[in-house]
Amino acid sequence: MAITPGDRTILRDLARQVAEIAHLPIMETRRSLWKRHNRLERVRPMILVFPEGSWGELLPDSALACGDAEARGIEWDLRSRIFYHQHLDDDTVIEDSYVVRKAISETGWGLEAKTIDSPQARGAWAFDPVIHGPADVEKITAPEVHYDVVETARRFEQAQDLFGDILRVRLVGVRHVSFHLMAIYSRWRGLGQVMEDMCENPEMLHDAMGRLEAGYRGIIQQYQDLNLLELNNDDAYHSSGGVGYTDELPQADFDPAHVRPCDMWASAEAQELAQVGPEMHEEFSLHYERPLLEPFGLNGYGCCEDLAQKFDYVFRIPNLRRISISPFSNVDVCAEKLEDKYIFSWKPHPSHLVGPFDADYIRRYIAHALDVTRGCVIEMILKDTHTCEHHPERFTAWTKIARDLVERYA
Repeated sequence: MAITPGDRTILRDLARQVAEIAHLPIMETRRSLWKRHNRLERVRPMILVFPEGSWGELLPDSALACGDAEARGIEWDLRSRIFYHQHLDDDTVIEDSYVVRKAISETGWGLEAKTIDSPQARGAWAFDPVIHGPADVEKITAPEVHYDVVETARRFEQAQDLFGDILRVRLVGVRHVSFHLMAIYSRWRGLGQVMEDMCENPEMLHDAMGRLEAGYRGIIQQYQDLNLLELNNDDAYHSSGGVGYTDELPQADFDPAHVRPCDMWASAEAQELAQVGPEMHEEFSLHYERPLLEPFGLNGYGCCEDLAQKFDYVFRIPNLRRISISPFSNVDVCAEKLEDKYIFSWKPHPSHLVGPFDADYIRRYIAHALDVTRGCVIEMILKDTHTCEHHPERFTAWTKIARDLVERYA
């Protein structure tokens, strides 16, 4: 893509704003706090806000000025960072870098998930199973990884020409490693059918999980063989929330020319098993996730599933550091279990940003969580915010409430 002179001017002006923000003293302060937090030192409760589905209301297409589609994508990335600084006083670190991702692709697992879509915009879809019996499970094939060196070079050269004198242009490979075995299989089989299979056809489910584990293991090995793994001990997103800043990684014998799993963060989750008991969660998910996580230096587990009754199995994950505490979890129970041994990655309820915005209730809700987690290493991760009902100011208000409270608990 040849960026037009007009688009180039817009992007470079935005890049200068990002660079200016990135060099503010607060960014180094936040970076230092994250490193201490991630080594399990309680500095103060940390805050991250991920608007996710609400970005379309915070930074809609109409706010973009570039004409070309690819240029608009770059513009959105820069404007979203500026938006954080101007409107969200969380602990996001704005870096003076522009990340260029290596052109990496995979062949897939041999099956294509099907869904029955909703007639409503952004409505819920339904499963349309493509696995009906053991013969279909045999169609699962291990993905092959491909690396396009030529396309990678094109991307890097374009970014270097555009931003090289303003931002640090970084070429990165795979730095977010997360395993989602049950999510993949449920899309093929159907969630209700998976629940039934746990009781009526466990052999088929175990066969599928074993194939997915082996496939994931093969993917990681291919990443290593192609030298595509990238350090994620920086602003890289980790697990289902949180960032990777740490001085515990990479390992002491690290070779900068070849990143290994032991030099990285990784994570796994099984949200589909939220209503499944601890023993079945262990048998059909953790049993296969644990070996995949074992080679990595630090690990996270969980997302929106309530793990309060499953910690005894979760704690067996090697090098476990970050545990997701769902909006549906009892924070009192979880605080007693985690203490200061793991990062208490609390997900406040995103529904508080829809309907009547009750600031007093939100303050009491957050304050209670901070009260019962005084002995924990806690972070608040506001995410899964699929809409704010076109009230972007609610994110600013929520973050201000959280900020006021964490300063008191510092």
